[in-house]
Amino acid sequence: MAEAPAVALEADLHVHSTVSDGTGAPAQLLFEAAEAGLQAIALTDHDSTAGWAEAAAAVPASGVALIPGMELSTREGYHSVHMLGYLFDPEHPALVAETRRIRESRLSRAEQIVRRISRDYPLTWDDVLAHSAEGATIGRPHIADALVARGHAPDRSAAFAGILHPRSGYAEPHYAPDPITGIRLIREAGGVPVLAHPGTRGSDAVVAPGRLAQLVEAGLFGLEVDHPENEPSALPRLRELAAQFGLAITGSSDYHGDGKPNRLGEQRTAPEVVARLIAEGRGSTPVLP
Repeated sequence: MAEAPAVALEADLHVHSTVSDGTGAPAQLLFEAAEAGLQAIALTDHDSTAGWAEAAAAVPASGVALIPGMELSTREGYHSVHMLGYLFDPEHPALVAETRRIRESRLSRAEQIVRRISRDYPLTWDDVLAHSAEGATIGRPHIADALVARGHAPDRSAAFAGILHPRSGYAEPHYAPDPITGIRLIREAGGVPVLAHPGTRGSDAVVAPGRLAQLVEAGLFGLEVDHPENEPSALPRLRELAAQFGLAITGSSDYHGDGKPNRLGEQRTAPEVVARLIAEGRGSTPVLP
């Protein structure tokens, strides 16, 4: 493949479209990014690259660069751990097979959750499908939107805090590889892995240095420190760990359109970090205006 261009752009490196659980189409996100004054965004739908082509086609008219990416599901014990991957080969066989397995598990998990909820609340699988785009990676956010439409919750956040919270008894895990496997898959596909929102559970739940050392050895590039859902108490520790292990610090909004209160571009990654990330990517290249 062609060598990545030498560019340094301020970017929002974590954005979702209707391909997963965002509410804006991939192309729409490029124009929204232009309105937000962004130079670049990374499209990082859950376990899918299906939105890359549509988003890339919107680059010339929007004037915003696209960094192809994905948010890969991984699991550490009982906890979901999301791994952002950038600039990998979307046709790499092992990564394609693993993401297909994850999406299939997400689908069966969602169906099981809906069956459980329907015993206590009026809700059908068709309700959920009505809130997802064709071919989308079906997940709990789509169930949340269906619950809102049915009047069982005022908004998506409330649905997650209530009916979809694990304590409610409707939850069901889905298959995901462990984080080290996820990092290795991204690297083998020529990509650059970043640990997503690692401070959402506060300073006491930040990844332990010993475990982080293993992730770094596997090929971890950075930590998504500047994220609106990271607890403020966790930020100093995350910055210390990034410095200790020589990891890049990224900033992202985790934008989902109307699906979450996060605003596009509210957290950004510095141009010099974006340049480093692009320089390491070997599986695909950014799409420039």
